[in-house]
Amino acid sequence: MKLHYHKCTPADLDQLVRISRTTFIDAFREHNNPDDFERYLATAFHPDQLDSELRNSNTAFYFVMAGDTLAGYFKVNAGAAQTDIKEENGLELERIYVIARFQGKQIGQRMLEKVKEIARKLEKDYLWLGVWEKNTGAIRFYENLGFSRFGTHPYFIGSDKQTDWLMKLELGTLDGN
Repeated sequence: MKLHYHKCTPADLDQLVRISRTTFIDAFREHNNPDDFERYLATAFHPDQLDSELRNSNTAFYFVMAGDTLAGYFKVNAGAAQTDIKEENGLELERIYVIARFQGKQIGQRMLEKVKEIARKLEKDYLWLGVWEKNTGAIRFYENLGFSRFGTHPYFIGSDKQTDWLMKLELGTLDGN
């Protein structure tokens, strides 16, 4: 399956809101208190919030297209837009989601390769992310791709304080050394 990547602009806002909400609901609704979950959705994926993020020069969203069909998306943050570390030599992968019907087709792995390519073009030394400590499938996925745990941080779904593992991947040089 051939994939291509579309860097989102404010013109993509409506579609970004839809895919953000849909993929987050599919991944996490059943594991969270319904009231907390709805509060989180209402703020994190509100059109005004996502529009503000789209307009931040240190943040980029990409749609992942399988032919003409939206298969997933990811979000990266540099500099001050990063949620924790904020080091200039790092790039945060804040979100990476594959639509349910495209899961199991190695799209997530290919998306991560694109994220690494973006990080290298930005001359970053490492890529980092936060992943919910109870999301063992995602943790395994990241570990299999070379990420290692280096800490934790709190992540709130509404008023529910959860713990994310912080994971890092050293990028090395452009030629892979």
